[in-house]
Amino acid sequence: MTTTPEQAQFDALIAADGRIEPRDWMPEAYRKTLVRQISQHAHSEIIGMQPEANWISRAPSLKRKAILMAKVQDEAGHGLYLYSAAQTLGTPRDEMTEALIAGKAKYSSIFNYPTPTWADMGAIGWLVDGAAICNQVPLCRASYGPYGRAMVRICKEESFHQRQGFEILLTLMQGTDEQRRMAQDAVDRWYWPALQMFGPPDDQSPNSAQSMAWNIKRFTNDELRQRFVGMLVPQAEVLGVTLPDPKLRWNDETQQYDMSEIDWTEFFEVLAGRGPMNAERLRRRREAHEDGAWVREAAAEYARKRAQITEQAA
Repeated sequence: MTTTPEQAQFDALIAADGRIEPRDWMPEAYRKTLVRQISQHAHSEIIGMQPEANWISRAPSLKRKAILMAKVQDEAGHGLYLYSAAQTLGTPRDEMTEALIAGKAKYSSIFNYPTPTWADMGAIGWLVDGAAICNQVPLCRASYGPYGRAMVRICKEESFHQRQGFEILLTLMQGTDEQRRMAQDAVDRWYWPALQMFGPPDDQSPNSAQSMAWNIKRFTNDELRQRFVGMLVPQAEVLGVTLPDPKLRWNDETQQYDMSEIDWTEFFEVLAGRGPMNAERLRRRREAHEDGAWVREAAAEYARKRAQITEQAA
């Protein structure tokens, strides 16, 4: 098969670890992979606002409320950056939004779990945002320019979120027996779903190899998962919590932690829409979209009038 000049230039840029920009030629498969990954990432940020927004009105202090509000606002901003990056690939934001609220688009399965206690805000920050940082820092070097640049700011803000969660758990673990039990219970519930955030094992991940060949991803799912567990163990010791894996042991031979098998049945069930909160998360997103219709209409009308005034002035 003959390689076109455009394909040769694309391949050379990838081989040189360069950046592909929106106006550059790119294979259609590369474009589709990016739209899928970036839009799923954006959807996850938007849906991910819900479990924490649930606690804004019930935060234990004004300080905690202000911090949590700022975090949820950050997540809305992350969704905005990512939708904007995906739009540079030619897919309108309306199309991505419609796919989400119709239940056709995927988002991270982690956000389909309930948040019954305040300790969940700590566990989400420490475990979920910690996993996000581990996964997303390498994406700052993604071969697609708008995606990589968006991730730089997102990762800085996610680092704040992770520290916030760690501090919530640390405060609880220094409190009463009931508070310590609440913190440990939250860690027990969020630990395994957080490990699943990196995606299925490498031999069951259909997109990882190609994404790595294109320099979109830099590490495999299993490599990132191992790195994350290595980060968690010493932090758990500082917190005084127990990671809920009886087989978690340091292996001198491999220089990494051995761990129990992950229940991938649960992961795929939640991903397929059968998790504890899937229906509720999408219902709330649809309602918010419908309630915001007047804002979108007003903004479009304002833009139309401004364009008309500009045209008349010219």
